[in-house]
Amino acid sequence: MNDRTASLHWTLPAPELGAWRAGNTGTEGVWRFDSGLPGRHVMITALIHGNELCGAWALLGLLQAGVRPQRGALTLAFCNLAAFDRFDVAQPDTARFAEQDLNRQWTDARMQAGDSLERRRAAALQPFVTQADWLLDLHSMHEPSAPLLLTGVQPRNLALARAMAAPEHVVIDAGHQDGTRLRDYGRFGLADETAGDSHSLLVECGWHGDWNSRAVAQDQCLRFVQVSGCVDAQELERRLPGWRLPSAPHQWALQVTGGVVATSERFAFTQPFTGLEVIERAGTVIGDNDGTPVLTPYDDCVLVMPSTRQARAGVTVVRFARRRPL
Repeated sequence: MNDRTASLHWTLPAPELGAWRAGNTGTEGVWRFDSGLPGRHVMITALIHGNELCGAWALLGLLQAGVRPQRGALTLAFCNLAAFDRFDVAQPDTARFAEQDLNRQWTDARMQAGDSLERRRAAALQPFVTQADWLLDLHSMHEPSAPLLLTGVQPRNLALARAMAAPEHVVIDAGHQDGTRLRDYGRFGLADETAGDSHSLLVECGWHGDWNSRAVAQDQCLRFVQVSGCVDAQELERRLPGWRLPSAPHQWALQVTGGVVATSERFAFTQPFTGLEVIERAGTVIGDNDGTPVLTPYDDCVLVMPSTRQARAGVTVVRFARRRPL
């Protein structure tokens, strides 16, 4: 842990997956349930990063509650089990991935290369992702911060974020320079005109070690499955009592205009930013990138997910955004 989070109390334990780890598809960690009736194929993924426990708790809860699709199909996937097996609360960052960041491997070329545990795992998951119409990818964050819903740049996903009515902050961004995210893979990354009914969201549920991140993940699963039409609201409330959190009184769109990529592990911020800070003046120095000052590009600049915990050459350490009502 870094100095800022070392003093925080980690309250979310790693779940015991037990028999749920096996899956029912022949691919470890992947469960698929088919209603036999027409409808969307909905997929929810967790543990893309092995130290992001909230999503695993949410999927475990869905499985234990016996949630099944009333229309279409529902796939639940515990993704990076190799990294999850390394989780140690004393050194949680070491379980983010085994060899490479799984959320940067989602191109056919990288998966076909198969030259790391994560690329081979992505290839094993790829058929399920290709079948999915709607995708919700559950994550948590390096720093304590309010939840964020990442939509990509497609208007259809913004409309879905409005329909879900939570969380408060919705991030519109095109991804990262160092690889393609799961939520941007294949037709999920296509423009609305060619994407058909595909929708994909990535939710950052809060800090990795915060018990409340589990509650956010559960709420997001319930909302996503309900809005998809896969399971009716009454059935979800019956099987998942207490999962629904209050809707956001207002939702804000954070339009990412650019970001800062570290040139080395020596990147440093001028203050202990945690995210959603609004920097009043353009040209304010917020960091040092190997001797190069990092300046805010415009007035009222919102900092999105600033963190140096994974800082190294090529890694995005902060994104800049403009805020507007969603």
